[in-house]
Amino acid sequence: MQRSMSRRVFAKRCAATAAVLVSSPAIFTQGQSPNNRIMVGVLGMSRGAALAREFAAQTDVTVKYVCDPDRNRLLPVAEQLSKAGHPAIGVTDLRQILDDGEVDAVVVATPDHWHAPATILACAAGKHVYVEKPCSHNPAEGEWMVAAARKHNRVVQMGTQRRSWPALREAVQRLQEGIIGRVVVARSWYNALRGPIGRLQAAPVPEGLDWGLWQGPAPRRPYLQGIVHYNWHWFWHWGTGEIGNNGVHGIDLCRWGLGVDYPEEVTSGGAKLYFDDDQETPDSQVVTFRFGRTMINWEGRSWHGRGFEGERFGASFLGEKGSLVILGSGYKVYDRQDKLLEQKSGPGSDRLHIENFLNAIRQSAPLNAEILEGHKSTLLCHLGSIAHRVGRVLRCDPANGHILNDLEAMRLWTREYEPRWEPKV
Repeated sequence: MQRSMSRRVFAKRCAATAAVLVSSPAIFTQGQSPNNRIMVGVLGMSRGAALAREFAAQTDVTVKYVCDPDRNRLLPVAEQLSKAGHPAIGVTDLRQILDDGEVDAVVVATPDHWHAPATILACAAGKHVYVEKPCSHNPAEGEWMVAAARKHNRVVQMGTQRRSWPALREAVQRLQEGIIGRVVVARSWYNALRGPIGRLQAAPVPEGLDWGLWQGPAPRRPYLQGIVHYNWHWFWHWGTGEIGNNGVHGIDLCRWGLGVDYPEEVTSGGAKLYFDDDQETPDSQVVTFRFGRTMINWEGRSWHGRGFEGERFGASFLGEKGSLVILGSGYKVYDRQDKLLEQKSGPGSDRLHIENFLNAIRQSAPLNAEILEGHKSTLLCHLGSIAHRVGRVLRCDPANGHILNDLEAMRLWTREYEPRWEPKV
Protein backbone atom coordinates (compact mmCIF):
# COMPACT_ATOMS: atom_id res chain seq x y z
CA MET A 1 0.00 0.00 0.00
CA GLN A 2 1.37 3.39 -0.89
CA ARG A 3 1.70 5.96 1.84
CA SER A 4 -0.53 9.01 1.63
CA MET A 5 1.98 11.51 3.09
CA SER A 6 5.70 12.04 3.24
CA ARG A 7 7.65 10.82 6.27
CA ARG A 8 8.51 14.46 7.13
CA VAL A 9 4.86 15.58 7.06
CA PHE A 10 3.86 12.48 8.99
CA ALA A 11 6.44 13.19 11.71
CA LYS A 12 5.21 16.78 12.05
CA ARG A 13 1.61 15.61 12.34
CA CYS A 14 2.50 13.14 15.08
CA ALA A 15 4.34 15.82 17.01
CA ALA A 16 1.41 18.20 16.66
CA THR A 17 -1.14 15.78 18.09
CA ALA A 18 0.38 15.89 21.56
CA ALA A 19 -0.92 12.36 21.85
CA VAL A 20 2.33 10.68 22.73
CA LEU A 21 2.86 9.49 26.26
CA VAL A 22 6.47 8.60 27.01
CA SER A 23 7.00 4.94 27.73
CA SER A 24 9.65 3.47 29.97
CA PRO A 25 11.84 0.75 28.46
CA ALA A 26 10.90 -2.88 28.91
CA ILE A 27 12.15 -4.30 32.20
CA PHE A 28 13.31 -7.92 32.20
CA THR A 29 13.21 -9.84 35.45
CA GLN A 30 15.96 -12.27 36.30
CA GLY A 31 15.80 -15.43 34.23
CA GLN A 32 13.76 -13.88 31.42
CA SER A 33 15.24 -13.60 27.96
CA PRO A 34 14.78 -10.34 26.07
CA ASN A 35 14.38 -12.47 22.93
CA ASN A 36 11.29 -14.07 24.45
CA ARG A 37 9.57 -10.75 25.15
CA ILE A 38 6.94 -9.79 22.58
CA MET A 39 6.41 -6.10 21.83
CA VAL A 40 2.84 -5.26 20.83
CA GLY A 41 0.98 -2.32 19.32
CA VAL A 42 -2.82 -2.17 19.69
CA LEU A 43 -5.01 -0.36 17.14
CA GLY A 44 -8.49 0.92 18.00
CA MET A 45 -9.46 1.91 21.52
CA SER A 46 -13.01 0.54 21.62
CA ARG A 47 -12.58 -3.24 21.66
CA GLY A 48 -8.83 -2.63 21.65
CA ALA A 49 -8.86 -1.08 25.13
CA ALA A 50 -9.79 -4.43 26.69
CA LEU A 51 -7.36 -6.29 24.44
CA ALA A 52 -4.54 -3.90 25.36
CA ARG A 53 -5.09 -4.64 29.04
CA GLU A 54 -5.24 -8.39 28.37
CA PHE A 55 -2.05 -8.42 26.31
CA ALA A 56 -0.29 -6.27 28.92
CA ALA A 57 -1.19 -8.85 31.58
CA GLN A 58 0.56 -11.68 29.70
CA THR A 59 3.99 -12.91 30.74
CA ASP A 60 6.86 -11.43 28.72
CA VAL A 61 4.60 -9.10 26.73
CA THR A 62 4.97 -5.34 26.52
CA VAL A 63 2.25 -3.17 25.00
CA LYS A 64 4.56 -0.53 23.57
CA TYR A 65 1.87 1.39 21.67
CA VAL A 66 -1.83 2.08 21.75
CA CYS A 67 -3.30 3.80 18.69
CA ASP A 68 -6.51 5.58 17.77
CA PRO A 69 -7.19 8.52 15.43
CA ASP A 70 -9.39 9.98 18.18
CA ARG A 71 -7.21 11.43 20.94
CA ASN A 72 -10.28 11.62 23.18
CA ARG A 73 -10.33 7.82 23.29
CA LEU A 74 -6.61 7.24 23.01
CA LEU A 75 -5.29 9.24 25.95
CA PRO A 76 -7.52 7.76 28.69
CA VAL A 77 -6.53 4.22 27.72
CA ALA A 78 -2.84 5.11 27.66
CA GLU A 79 -3.19 6.75 31.07
CA GLN A 80 -5.04 3.73 32.50
CA LEU A 81 -2.33 1.38 31.29
CA SER A 82 0.34 3.63 32.76
CA LYS A 83 -1.38 3.76 36.16
CA ALA A 84 -1.61 -0.05 36.10
CA GLY A 85 2.14 -0.29 35.60
CA HIS A 86 2.04 -0.82 31.83
CA PRO A 87 3.12 2.50 30.28
CA ALA A 88 2.49 2.73 26.55
CA ILE A 89 3.08 5.28 23.83
CA GLY A 90 -0.14 6.76 22.48
CA VAL A 91 -0.17 7.53 18.75
CA THR A 92 -2.89 8.50 16.31
CA ASP A 93 -1.37 6.96 13.16
CA LEU A 94 -0.73 3.23 12.88
CA ARG A 95 2.22 3.81 10.56
CA GLN A 96 4.35 4.97 13.48
CA ILE A 97 3.90 1.49 14.98
CA LEU A 98 4.65 -0.25 11.69
CA ASP A 99 7.88 1.73 11.33
CA ASP A 100 9.16 0.59 14.74
CA GLY A 101 11.42 -2.43 14.29
CA GLU A 102 11.01 -3.39 17.96
CA VAL A 103 7.31 -4.17 17.52
CA ASP A 104 6.69 -7.88 16.98
CA ALA A 105 2.90 -7.99 16.77
CA VAL A 106 -0.03 -5.71 16.02
CA VAL A 107 -3.54 -6.09 17.42
CA VAL A 108 -6.14 -4.78 14.96
CA ALA A 109 -9.33 -3.80 16.78
CA THR A 110 -10.33 -0.94 14.50
CA PRO A 111 -13.65 -0.46 12.68
CA ASP A 112 -14.28 -3.23 10.12
CA HIS A 113 -13.14 -1.28 7.05
CA TRP A 114 -9.62 -1.07 8.54
CA HIS A 115 -9.20 -4.74 9.56
CA ALA A 116 -7.77 -6.11 6.32
CA PRO A 117 -5.75 -3.08 5.17
CA ALA A 118 -4.09 -2.76 8.59
CA THR A 119 -3.35 -6.50 8.69
CA ILE A 120 -1.83 -6.46 5.21
CA LEU A 121 0.31 -3.44 6.08
CA ALA A 122 1.44 -5.08 9.32
CA CYS A 123 2.42 -8.33 7.59
CA ALA A 124 4.44 -6.37 5.03
CA ALA A 125 6.17 -4.58 7.92
CA GLY A 126 7.19 -7.91 9.43
CA LYS A 127 4.61 -7.94 12.24
CA HIS A 128 2.44 -10.81 13.41
CA VAL A 129 -1.23 -9.90 13.69
CA TYR A 130 -4.16 -10.57 16.01
CA VAL A 131 -7.13 -9.18 14.06
CA GLU A 132 -10.61 -8.84 15.46
CA LYS A 133 -13.65 -10.32 13.77
CA PRO A 134 -14.86 -9.97 11.09
CA CYS A 135 -11.40 -10.19 9.59
CA SER A 136 -12.41 -8.25 6.47
CA HIS A 137 -14.89 -5.74 5.11
CA ASN A 138 -15.48 -7.68 1.87
CA PRO A 139 -14.57 -11.11 0.44
CA ALA A 140 -11.60 -10.00 -1.66
CA GLU A 141 -9.89 -8.53 1.41
CA GLY A 142 -10.02 -11.89 3.16
CA GLU A 143 -8.24 -13.53 0.25
CA TRP A 144 -5.61 -10.77 0.28
CA MET A 145 -5.06 -11.25 4.01
CA VAL A 146 -4.34 -14.94 3.55
CA ALA A 147 -1.97 -14.11 0.69
CA ALA A 148 -0.15 -11.49 2.81
CA ALA A 149 0.25 -13.88 5.74
CA ARG A 150 1.71 -16.52 3.42
CA LYS A 151 3.94 -14.12 1.47
CA HIS A 152 5.52 -12.64 4.61
CA ASN A 153 5.35 -15.83 6.72
CA ARG A 154 3.44 -14.12 9.52
CA VAL A 155 1.27 -15.53 12.30
CA VAL A 156 -2.24 -14.08 11.81
CA GLN A 157 -5.07 -15.00 14.19
CA MET A 158 -8.70 -13.86 13.99
CA GLY A 159 -10.41 -12.97 17.27
CA THR A 160 -13.07 -15.69 17.29
CA GLN A 161 -12.00 -16.53 20.82
CA ARG A 162 -14.43 -19.42 21.31
CA ARG A 163 -12.08 -21.56 19.22
CA SER A 164 -9.71 -21.55 22.21
CA TRP A 165 -12.24 -22.43 24.91
CA PRO A 166 -11.58 -26.00 26.16
CA ALA A 167 -15.16 -27.25 26.43
CA LEU A 168 -16.07 -25.94 22.99
CA ARG A 169 -12.98 -27.53 21.46
CA GLU A 170 -14.08 -30.77 23.09
CA ALA A 171 -17.62 -30.33 21.75
CA VAL A 172 -16.39 -29.91 18.19
CA GLN A 173 -14.08 -32.91 18.52
CA ARG A 174 -16.98 -35.06 19.75
CA LEU A 175 -19.20 -33.82 16.93
CA GLN A 176 -16.61 -34.82 14.39
CA GLU A 177 -16.16 -38.18 16.10
CA GLY A 178 -19.88 -38.82 15.58
CA ILE A 179 -21.47 -38.32 19.00
CA ILE A 180 -24.80 -37.42 17.33
CA GLY A 181 -24.14 -39.21 14.05
CA ARG A 182 -24.13 -37.34 10.76
CA VAL A 183 -25.01 -33.70 11.42
CA VAL A 184 -27.73 -32.56 9.03
CA VAL A 185 -28.38 -29.00 10.21
CA ALA A 186 -26.41 -26.52 12.31
CA ARG A 187 -28.05 -23.38 13.63
CA SER A 188 -26.75 -20.23 15.31
CA TRP A 189 -28.43 -17.08 16.48
CA TYR A 190 -27.78 -13.66 17.95
CA ASN A 191 -30.33 -11.37 19.56
CA ALA A 192 -29.73 -7.90 20.97
CA LEU A 193 -31.81 -5.10 22.45
CA ARG A 194 -30.34 -2.24 20.45
CA GLY A 195 -31.95 1.15 20.16
CA PRO A 196 -32.48 3.19 16.99
CA ILE A 197 -29.59 5.33 15.75
CA GLY A 198 -31.88 8.15 14.60
CA ARG A 199 -31.12 10.48 11.70
CA LEU A 200 -27.41 11.26 11.45
CA GLN A 201 -26.80 14.82 10.30
CA ALA A 202 -23.62 16.27 8.78
CA ALA A 203 -21.63 18.04 11.47
CA PRO A 204 -18.17 19.48 12.14
CA VAL A 205 -15.53 16.89 12.96
CA PRO A 206 -15.09 16.74 16.76
CA GLU A 207 -11.93 18.21 18.18
CA GLY A 208 -9.28 15.54 18.62
CA LEU A 209 -10.58 13.21 15.88
CA ASP A 210 -8.53 12.80 12.69
CA TRP A 211 -11.48 11.99 10.42
CA GLY A 212 -9.21 11.32 7.44
CA LEU A 213 -7.20 8.70 9.34
CA TRP A 214 -10.37 7.17 10.80
CA GLN A 215 -11.71 6.66 7.27
CA GLY A 216 -8.32 5.50 5.96
CA PRO A 217 -8.94 3.08 3.08
CA ALA A 218 -12.65 3.97 2.77
CA PRO A 219 -13.52 6.64 0.16
CA ARG A 220 -14.09 9.95 1.86
CA ARG A 221 -17.48 10.95 3.18
CA PRO A 222 -18.54 13.92 5.32
CA TYR A 223 -18.56 13.43 9.07
CA LEU A 224 -21.96 12.50 10.52
CA GLN A 225 -22.93 13.30 14.07
CA GLY A 226 -23.15 9.99 15.93
CA ILE A 227 -21.32 7.81 13.38
CA VAL A 228 -18.46 7.17 15.84
CA HIS A 229 -17.73 5.16 17.78
CA TYR A 230 -20.32 2.46 17.13
CA ASN A 231 -23.05 3.37 14.64
CA TRP A 232 -20.70 2.88 11.67
CA HIS A 233 -21.48 -0.84 12.10
CA TRP A 234 -24.84 -0.32 10.37
CA PHE A 235 -23.54 1.36 7.20
CA TRP A 236 -22.13 -0.75 4.34
CA HIS A 237 -19.43 1.85 3.67
CA TRP A 238 -17.65 1.02 6.94
CA GLY A 239 -19.42 -1.89 8.62
CA THR A 240 -20.78 -5.36 7.99
CA GLY A 241 -24.09 -5.29 9.89
CA GLU A 242 -25.11 -7.61 12.71
CA ILE A 243 -24.11 -10.71 10.79
CA GLY A 244 -20.51 -9.49 10.60
CA ASN A 245 -20.52 -7.82 14.00
CA ASN A 246 -21.73 -10.76 16.10
CA GLY A 247 -23.14 -13.36 13.72
CA VAL A 248 -19.62 -14.34 12.72
CA HIS A 249 -19.07 -15.93 16.15
CA GLY A 250 -21.98 -18.35 15.82
CA ILE A 251 -21.47 -19.00 12.12
CA ASP A 252 -17.83 -19.82 12.86
CA LEU A 253 -18.90 -22.34 15.52
CA CYS A 254 -21.27 -23.99 13.03
CA ARG A 255 -18.73 -24.17 10.22
CA TRP A 256 -16.09 -25.50 12.61
CA GLY A 257 -18.42 -28.12 14.05
CA LEU A 258 -19.56 -29.31 10.62
CA GLY A 259 -16.01 -29.32 9.24
CA VAL A 260 -17.11 -27.49 6.07
CA ASP A 261 -15.39 -24.78 4.08
CA TYR A 262 -17.23 -23.00 1.23
CA PRO A 263 -20.98 -23.17 0.50
CA GLU A 264 -22.77 -24.17 -2.66
CA GLU A 265 -25.80 -21.96 -2.07
CA VAL A 266 -26.62 -18.93 0.10
CA THR A 267 -30.11 -17.56 0.76
CA SER A 268 -30.99 -14.52 2.86
CA GLY A 269 -34.36 -13.33 4.10
CA GLY A 270 -34.65 -10.15 6.10
CA ALA A 271 -35.06 -6.39 6.16
CA LYS A 272 -35.30 -3.38 8.42
CA LEU A 273 -38.56 -4.37 10.05
CA TYR A 274 -38.37 -2.57 13.38
CA PHE A 275 -36.13 0.49 13.25
CA ASP A 276 -37.14 3.65 11.40
CA ASP A 277 -33.78 5.37 11.21
CA ASP A 278 -30.72 5.76 8.98
CA GLN A 279 -29.37 2.24 9.50
CA GLU A 280 -28.68 0.53 6.15
CA THR A 281 -28.13 -3.04 7.32
CA PRO A 282 -31.06 -5.33 8.24
CA ASP A 283 -32.31 -5.46 11.82
CA SER A 284 -33.93 -8.86 11.22
CA GLN A 285 -32.27 -11.52 9.10
CA VAL A 286 -32.25 -15.27 8.50
CA VAL A 287 -29.51 -16.73 6.28
CA THR A 288 -29.12 -20.31 5.06
CA PHE A 289 -25.83 -21.74 3.79
CA ARG A 290 -26.00 -25.13 2.06
CA PHE A 291 -22.99 -27.44 1.86
CA GLY A 292 -24.02 -30.54 -0.06
CA ARG A 293 -26.27 -32.56 2.28
CA THR A 294 -25.85 -30.30 5.29
CA MET A 295 -26.56 -26.65 6.02
CA ILE A 296 -26.11 -23.79 8.45
CA ASN A 297 -28.92 -21.45 9.46
CA TRP A 298 -28.14 -18.11 11.12
CA GLU A 299 -30.79 -15.86 12.60
CA GLY A 300 -30.19 -12.38 13.94
CA ARG A 301 -32.43 -9.69 15.44
CA SER A 302 -31.07 -6.36 16.66
CA TRP A 303 -34.23 -5.22 18.42
CA HIS A 304 -35.48 -8.14 20.55
CA GLY A 305 -33.79 -10.00 23.37
CA ARG A 306 -35.47 -13.40 23.11
CA GLY A 307 -33.34 -16.01 21.39
CA PHE A 308 -33.36 -19.80 21.42
CA GLU A 309 -32.48 -22.40 24.04
CA GLY A 310 -33.07 -19.68 26.62
CA GLU A 311 -30.04 -17.68 25.44
CA ARG A 312 -29.49 -14.65 23.22
CA PHE A 313 -26.48 -16.30 21.57
CA GLY A 314 -25.68 -19.92 20.82
CA ALA A 315 -25.30 -22.70 18.28
CA SER A 316 -26.97 -26.07 17.91
CA PHE A 317 -26.26 -29.15 15.83
CA LEU A 318 -29.01 -31.59 14.82
CA GLY A 319 -27.84 -35.05 13.85
CA GLU A 320 -29.13 -38.52 13.09
CA LYS A 321 -28.69 -39.67 16.70
CA GLY A 322 -29.48 -36.51 18.65
CA SER A 323 -28.35 -32.95 19.12
CA LEU A 324 -25.52 -30.95 20.64
CA VAL A 325 -26.06 -27.39 21.84
CA ILE A 326 -23.34 -24.84 22.57
CA LEU A 327 -24.27 -22.16 25.09
CA GLY A 328 -21.82 -19.85 26.80
CA SER A 329 -18.53 -21.68 27.32
CA GLY A 330 -20.08 -25.15 27.55
CA TYR A 331 -22.28 -27.64 25.73
CA LYS A 332 -25.15 -30.09 26.20
CA VAL A 333 -25.89 -33.37 24.42
CA TYR A 334 -29.44 -34.67 23.85
CA ASP A 335 -30.82 -37.84 22.27
CA ARG A 336 -33.37 -37.79 19.42
CA GLN A 337 -36.24 -37.67 21.93
CA ASP A 338 -34.69 -34.47 23.33
CA LYS A 339 -33.61 -36.10 26.58
CA LEU A 340 -30.54 -34.46 28.13
CA LEU A 341 -27.73 -37.00 28.26
CA GLU A 342 -24.82 -34.92 29.48
CA GLN A 343 -23.48 -31.42 29.81
CA LYS A 344 -20.05 -29.90 30.15
CA SER A 345 -18.80 -26.42 31.01
CA GLY A 346 -15.37 -24.83 31.05
CA PRO A 347 -13.49 -21.55 31.14
CA GLY A 348 -13.99 -18.97 28.41
CA SER A 349 -12.02 -15.77 27.99
CA ASP A 350 -9.97 -13.66 25.59
CA ARG A 351 -6.88 -14.72 27.54
CA LEU A 352 -6.98 -18.29 26.20
CA HIS A 353 -7.09 -17.10 22.60
CA ILE A 354 -4.33 -14.56 23.17
CA GLU A 355 -2.15 -17.21 24.79
CA ASN A 356 -2.62 -19.40 21.71
CA PHE A 357 -1.53 -16.48 19.49
CA LEU A 358 1.57 -15.81 21.60
CA ASN A 359 2.49 -19.50 21.68
CA ALA A 360 2.25 -19.60 17.90
CA ILE A 361 4.75 -16.74 17.70
CA ARG A 362 7.16 -18.17 20.28
CA GLN A 363 6.84 -21.90 19.71
CA SER A 364 5.17 -22.27 16.29
CA ALA A 365 2.12 -23.77 18.03
CA PRO A 366 -0.89 -24.29 15.72
CA LEU A 367 -3.26 -21.33 15.68
CA ASN A 368 -6.83 -22.03 16.73
CA ALA A 369 -8.26 -19.38 14.36
CA GLU A 370 -5.61 -19.02 11.67
CA ILE A 371 -6.45 -16.39 9.08
CA LEU A 372 -7.56 -18.87 6.41
CA GLU A 373 -10.15 -20.26 8.83
CA GLY A 374 -11.07 -16.71 9.80
CA HIS A 375 -11.55 -15.80 6.15
CA LYS A 376 -13.79 -18.80 5.47
CA SER A 377 -16.14 -17.93 8.34
CA THR A 378 -16.13 -14.21 7.59
CA LEU A 379 -16.81 -14.99 3.93
CA LEU A 380 -20.09 -16.67 4.93
CA CYS A 381 -21.14 -13.41 6.60
CA HIS A 382 -20.26 -11.44 3.48
CA LEU A 383 -22.15 -13.88 1.26
CA GLY A 384 -25.21 -13.56 3.50
CA SER A 385 -25.02 -9.77 3.18
CA ILE A 386 -24.53 -9.91 -0.59
CA ALA A 387 -27.53 -12.23 -0.97
CA HIS A 388 -29.54 -9.73 1.08
CA ARG A 389 -28.38 -6.74 -0.95
CA VAL A 390 -29.07 -8.25 -4.39
CA GLY A 391 -32.26 -9.96 -3.20
CA ARG A 392 -31.73 -13.45 -4.56
CA VAL A 393 -30.14 -16.83 -3.96
CA LEU A 394 -26.39 -17.03 -4.60
CA ARG A 395 -24.84 -20.06 -6.25
CA CYS A 396 -21.22 -20.46 -5.18
CA ASP A 397 -18.15 -22.40 -6.19
CA PRO A 398 -17.56 -24.91 -3.33
CA ALA A 399 -13.82 -24.74 -4.06
CA ASN A 400 -13.42 -21.07 -3.05
CA GLY A 401 -16.83 -19.55 -2.31
CA HIS A 402 -16.86 -17.30 -5.39
CA ILE A 403 -20.31 -16.37 -6.65
CA LEU A 404 -21.22 -18.04 -9.92
CA ASN A 405 -22.95 -16.44 -12.91
CA ASP A 406 -24.01 -13.24 -11.14
CA LEU A 407 -22.02 -10.17 -12.14
CA GLU A 408 -24.07 -7.82 -9.96
CA ALA A 409 -23.38 -9.90 -6.86
CA MET A 410 -19.69 -10.29 -7.72
CA ARG A 411 -19.34 -6.51 -7.89
CA LEU A 412 -19.82 -6.62 -4.12
CA TRP A 413 -16.88 -9.03 -3.79
CA THR A 414 -14.63 -6.01 -3.35
CA ARG A 415 -14.99 -2.24 -2.96
CA GLU A 416 -13.55 1.07 -4.11
CA TYR A 417 -10.70 2.46 -2.01
CA GLU A 418 -9.48 5.92 -1.19
CA PRO A 419 -6.60 6.69 -3.61
CA ARG A 420 -3.19 5.77 -2.19
CA TRP A 421 -4.79 3.58 0.48
CA GLU A 422 -5.55 0.56 -1.71
CA PRO A 423 -4.43 -2.72 -0.09
CA LYS A 424 -1.54 -4.30 -1.96
CA VAL A 425 -0.01 -7.71 -1.30
